[in-house]
Amino acid sequence: MQPIAVDAMGGDNAPTAIVAGARRAHEERGIPVVLVGRPEEMGDVGDLDVIEASEVIAMDADPGSSVRTMKDSSLVRAAEAVRDGRASAMVSAGNTGATMASALLRTGRISGVARPAIATPIPGPVGEPTVLLDAGANAECRPEWLVQFAQMGAVFSTARFGIERPRIGLLSIGEEAGKGSPLVKETWGMLDAVDWDALGAEWIGNVEGRDLMGDEADVVVTDGFTGNVALKSVEGAAKNIISALLGAFDSSDEAREGAAMLLPALAPLYERFNADSYGGAMLLGTKGVCIISHGSSGDVAMVNAISIAAEMVEGDLVGKIGKAVAD
Repeated sequence: MQPIAVDAMGGDNAPTAIVAGARRAHEERGIPVVLVGRPEEMGDVGDLDVIEASEVIAMDADPGSSVRTMKDSSLVRAAEAVRDGRASAMVSAGNTGATMASALLRTGRISGVARPAIATPIPGPVGEPTVLLDAGANAECRPEWLVQFAQMGAVFSTARFGIERPRIGLLSIGEEAGKGSPLVKETWGMLDAVDWDALGAEWIGNVEGRDLMGDEADVVVTDGFTGNVALKSVEGAAKNIISALLGAFDSSDEAREGAAMLLPALAPLYERFNADSYGGAMLLGTKGVCIISHGSSGDVAMVNAISIAAEMVEGDLVGKIGKAVAD
């Protein structure tokens, strides 16, 4: 396998944490990695190769214009490495829009894919995470795009989490088929007409926002605007609940004593909801594997992101998505 191209300059903790995670992925898990960025700022890269890139796209930069004008940026060079066969996948914790744009413009779309989509795992208390897409790539969508998102999400759910027969749900304001916006209603009819058995999946109809962290569906499809709002709402709720619990545990001597007993049992649940455990979201629909990590990613998140990228390359996710869309 060709190395995973890691944008060493992207993210709030770049380049120190990014390089540290890349080194760990290589040294501890044997994954080939190439760093992309400014060598003079990376520090000790160990045995890792480096692709030099003189520019860095800022987290708040305009994605489209930045990718077009900053041709020697670490993001663009990472995408070009995938396009040119020097790397098998790209990983970045930098500007999300620019990561998506660089992957799309440099590697291109899989034949037949109308629009790429961001697939984000949303963990729940039990079972495997629910894959939500689109989580922000396309603010406005057409019904046929959402059908493709569902197809790509089903393939990803099987490849990433081993779900043998993914259950596909459409995010709406009610479970009944007649509920929702005109987009949702039209999409429902198109999804209902798909031969999901041929794809090894199951169409279950509408699901609601409360189902995102439950076990009702394995893949939940929506437009990028709604998906991003839903994702940030879930993230914010989880963060505030964890903060409130930690505050309560430290509110008195009695609470601290109780916390000492409870924390070992709660630790696995914390890890389940820790975004670092999943490495990041995946851009589905481009010709190369692209992992979009959270901007605050540390070395643990990068190790997991690089590992996921390697798994998806070895499992030929891009080829399987292409086949699903073509069929």
